[in-house]
Amino acid sequence: MQRIRLRYTKRGRLRFTSHRDFQRAFERALRRAEVPMAYSAGFTPHPKVSYANAAPTGTGSEAEFLEIALTESRDPERLRALLDASMPTGLDIVDAVEARTPGLADRLTASVWELRLDGVDPEDARRAVDAFRAAGTVEVQRRTKSGMRTFDARSAVVALECGETHTSSADRPSDRPCAILRLVVRHVTPAVRPDDVLSGLRAVADLAPPVPAAVTRLAQGLLDEETGTVTDPLAPDREAAVTEPQPAGATAAATAPV
Repeated sequence: MQRIRLRYTKRGRLRFTSHRDFQRAFERALRRAEVPMAYSAGFTPHPKVSYANAAPTGTGSEAEFLEIALTESRDPERLRALLDASMPTGLDIVDAVEARTPGLADRLTASVWELRLDGVDPEDARRAVDAFRAAGTVEVQRRTKSGMRTFDARSAVVALECGETHTSSADRPSDRPCAILRLVVRHVTPAVRPDDVLSGLRAVADLAPPVPAAVTRLAQGLLDEETGTVTDPLAPDREAAVTEPQPAGATAAATAPV
């Protein structure tokens, strides 16, 4: 059995697809591309696909990850291209590696988010960000399946800053001001999401964007505590592919047609 790890995106209007919608589209793509999937046992076998930390509905992403199990070896890049061609535009398969190291989910410990706040003056956003970072705790509330829950949104935030604003009219729906926030947040329990941080900014500085924020996950992976950066979770598999000796016949099998 071969395991392939894929990175995919949610762009444009496809950011509003739910995780279940993506699952259906991806399983159709597997059938169209005639991928030799491994299936689970039991009365209702299903393709062996493992999803890791999917972004909330309504948020865009450049860094979603999943892993599939195959019954035959395939070249990861050729497989990626075939799957990408079978997916709707916006749900793009952009990277693929053979799984050569354990624990992909364990390497997803933090995310980098961009929050676009249309109608918010950048100076107002900077003051709110300063107040949020200066606070020891920022309690917010979120409705869950078990009711309203209160938790600290500040402790999970590694970095929050107000960056440069968009200046191109093509990037902005109107001539109103626009603030761009960049957020690095640890994956903790309960999860602190970008909308929780926006609730925190409202709580500490009364920052309330007139329209919903456009949120995009730029990266997710292992958090480097010294630098505050988030590393590529597929890098260990690429490094292992370079150093791992190839068995006889592996090259021929890996380049066999899908």
